[in-house]
Amino acid sequence: MTVKDPVGDAAARAAGIIEPIWTPPEDRVAGARMTEFLRYASAGSPLSFEELYSWSVLHPEEFWPAVWQFCGVISEERGGGSPWDQVVVGLDRMGPPDPTLGPRWFVGARLNFAENLLRFRDDGDAIVAWNEQGRQRVVSYAELYKQVARVAAALRSAGVREGDRVACFLPNIPESVIAMLAAVSLGAVWSACSPDFGVQGVLDRFSQIEPKVLFCAAEYSYAGKRIPTLDRVAELVRRVPGIEKVVVVNSGAQADLLEIPNALTWEEFAPAVAETVEFERFPFDHPLYILYSSGTTGLPKCLVHGAGGTLLQHMKELVLHTDLRRTDRVFYFTTCGWMMWNWLVSALSVGSTIVLYDGGPFSPRSDSLWELAASEGVTVFGTSAKYLAMCQKHGYAPAEKFDLSALKTILSTGSPLSPTSFDYVYEKVKADVHLASISGGTDIVSCFACGNPTAPVYRGELQTRGLGMAVHVFNEAGRPVIDEPGELVCTRPFPSMPVSFWNDAGGAKYQAAYFEKYPNVWRHGDWAELTGRNGVIIHGRSDATLNPGGVRIGTAEIYRQVEQLPEVLESVAVGREINGGMSGDIEVVLFVRLADGVSLDGSLRDRIRQQIRDNTSPLHVPKKIIQVAEIPRTLNGKVSELAVRESIHGRPVANIESLANPSSLKQFEEFRSISV
Repeated sequence: MTVKDPVGDAAARAAGIIEPIWTPPEDRVAGARMTEFLRYASAGSPLSFEELYSWSVLHPEEFWPAVWQFCGVISEERGGGSPWDQVVVGLDRMGPPDPTLGPRWFVGARLNFAENLLRFRDDGDAIVAWNEQGRQRVVSYAELYKQVARVAAALRSAGVREGDRVACFLPNIPESVIAMLAAVSLGAVWSACSPDFGVQGVLDRFSQIEPKVLFCAAEYSYAGKRIPTLDRVAELVRRVPGIEKVVVVNSGAQADLLEIPNALTWEEFAPAVAETVEFERFPFDHPLYILYSSGTTGLPKCLVHGAGGTLLQHMKELVLHTDLRRTDRVFYFTTCGWMMWNWLVSALSVGSTIVLYDGGPFSPRSDSLWELAASEGVTVFGTSAKYLAMCQKHGYAPAEKFDLSALKTILSTGSPLSPTSFDYVYEKVKADVHLASISGGTDIVSCFACGNPTAPVYRGELQTRGLGMAVHVFNEAGRPVIDEPGELVCTRPFPSMPVSFWNDAGGAKYQAAYFEKYPNVWRHGDWAELTGRNGVIIHGRSDATLNPGGVRIGTAEIYRQVEQLPEVLESVAVGREINGGMSGDIEVVLFVRLADGVSLDGSLRDRIRQQIRDNTSPLHVPKKIIQVAEIPRTLNGKVSELAVRESIHGRPVANIESLANPSSLKQFEEFRSISV
């Protein structure tokens, strides 16, 4: 029997007849940092979370200073009792920040990002590093500070100054954290690419920003293999202008570096000669990170994020929305090239232990990450929706094998988390856990939708809009709607907006990226829905929505149905233009990757169509269903619907280097004229 998915039933949600899948115990609510902040922000008078959210977006000039003070941001002391001259300039202006018009935050404040992350210097665990062979290293806060001091002194001796770029081509190991903190302590700008990028993918990024120093590794591990990288590094150094030093981790011997100009081992570059870090404080919007768009529609955009906005936003999300504190041990499965690495590292500002992992998620065993969580007593476990879906597909039951008693929160992002994955977590991982599906992006190095440790979790929904984020969903007429899919937008400035795009004089690229569709409103590019409970449902990327018969539908609405079938491991849906695009209409084509030994026959096609029709609408039902061996993904693990769409139409795929498996596109090129 097929049961209609309540996530798609707006009437049921509006009537309030859907029960939460988890409700936090009273003692957990009472002891949460969010509850403490509610009391702090209201000066002791009763205040609900809904009232707190309304206040945070209606009065950001009061809310963000409260977050600053509550979370204990370290900044330059000034006379008059305030670290800043003005909280915000240009609050009613949405657009690329202008030095005069704004939006600009905490004008006059001066801080150092690294100083805030290195506030603890004791013997507590700062970093625990794992790879596929298990635990490798533990770095205390005291040792982390000393290591940062060494590398910062070496960078200064190498001529690195405020505003210079320092680049990372490292795996997720302690040296990546140490080098980042050392660079930004000097006011340099940090930028990273994961070592699984090909040469062209790195060139597309680093050649735009011209780093002065490159940190890299001789190799990285993935799925049981040690993969060398020095040949790619040598080519990068030859082709990226301005690199004056190359610092190689785990190189083994100096002889390995002979083909790389100006290369040194980590030990040679940073001898133990410095004991203290000289923290120079910079303006709130001083550049901190350069992150990159996926590049699936052209050369990657270089997003420049400011130190103060990143720090304040991350501390808000970590302390309030994730309930993080000094005793927590936080893991996120990520590479250095995904924004969740930046988010994870910011947990050092709270004094938590961050757990790093270098390797594949299912290697050497299918449940390696759950073993890590149990062994390290991880309290906050972060991963992707795809990882949880694959665990579910393969029948893993971590609760039956591992002691996860320390685990209090599971975070999921990267793509929409299906309702059945909510069921899986509570049935097979842990019944009493805060499951927070979160959503934001590289564009804001943070989240628009977050968890709330004091509120119930509803199946298929992100719990809340982030505090201070004026998030709405607009319909085609540009009006806010509830319980109706539309464009996710933000209508007021927030501190973690990019301070600029690199090499974007006048802000034309910035303006085009977010503000062209709706004047003075940030359009994020997600097709979403705001529920009557103020929860959020993400239906997919708006540039990948399907439009059969003139009705827009999100691809995630199809995936959450198809992937409930045990035979289907994953899928990708695109719109194929009818009559060469002359009519403006499309037909929905669904590509499926099936379990080993399963073939797509008429019976399975019928079951797929029936599952979609019964739980969504006839418009969602694909015209064609085709089996493929592999589905293209970006290097951050996201399904690339745009690459599939362009391939089946015979159009070139822009910046193919952004794909982890570009060879997978060949199979889609073969389906240009298929009739199924």
